Amino acid sequence: MFKDLDPILHSQLRLAIMSLLISVREADFIFIKESTNATAGNLSVQIQKLKDAGYLEVAKKFKDNYPQTTCKITSKGVNAFESYVKALQQYVNVSGNK
Repeated sequence: MFKDLDPILHSQLRLAIMSLLISVREADFIFIKESTNATAGNLSVQIQKLKDAGYLEVAKKFKDNYPQTTCKITSKGVNAFESYVKALQQYVNVSGNK
């Protein structure tokens, strides 16, 4: 009856990152860090997990002699996020009908 929720997206911080990138498509590390109130270390780990899953593309370069990391959601990431939201809505709709 219930669909499994994607364990990659079922983490609060990873879900926040994906939710943010769904709306802006691409953002730099500092923007994501400030928007999610995450520590740099934790954010780096969670971004790597999303990248490993194929949900994000990560580009690293230098801008004015400072490192800049940019994250961009992939089509696989968009599809995974949309599937996750639909599955979650199924849970909410069933519990709301009681």
